[in-house]
Amino acid sequence: MNTNLLFDFTVDKEAKTVYITREFDADLSLVWDAFTIAEILDQWVAPKPWTSRTKYMDFKVGGRRFYAMVSPDGVERWAIQKYTSITPKTNFKFFQCLC
Repeated sequence: MNTNLLFDFTVDKEAKTVYITREFDADLSLVWDAFTIAEILDQWVAPKPWTSRTKYMDFKVGGRRFYAMVSPDGVERWAIQKYTSITPKTNFKFFQCLC
């Protein structure tokens, strides 16, 4: 297992943009699915002990994901993402807004 993997998190306050670059010790297809299939994404994306629940996800340019982060006591914090760019198995960009 490679423990020296890239993880870069950069914030551009002027552009109101966050750039995340991350390297994983896993097959590319598995990593891509983990970010682009709601049922898989919900299994890992929320910080423990919270959970994620996707109500709707249409992973395509112009598509949206509407989801909640759910606290251990059931409080839901909803957000929506709009996918603005997708380069398959390479990267994707989205605009996110908390509801």
